[in-house]
Amino acid sequence: MFKLLAKLNKWLLPNYSKQQLDLSKATKFQKAIIAWKYYVTIHALD
Repeated sequence: MFKLLAKLNKWLLPNYSKQQLDLSKATKFQKAIIAWKYYVTIHALD
């Protein structure tokens, strides 16, 4: 299930590393997206 979510995240959600987003200047919404992508990625690797 997490592998499917990881693919959807990659397709639907923005990639902040390519945009070189500074985490100290990120909004709460951007931080929430980063945290969600991290959570899904970690569980997809298991």
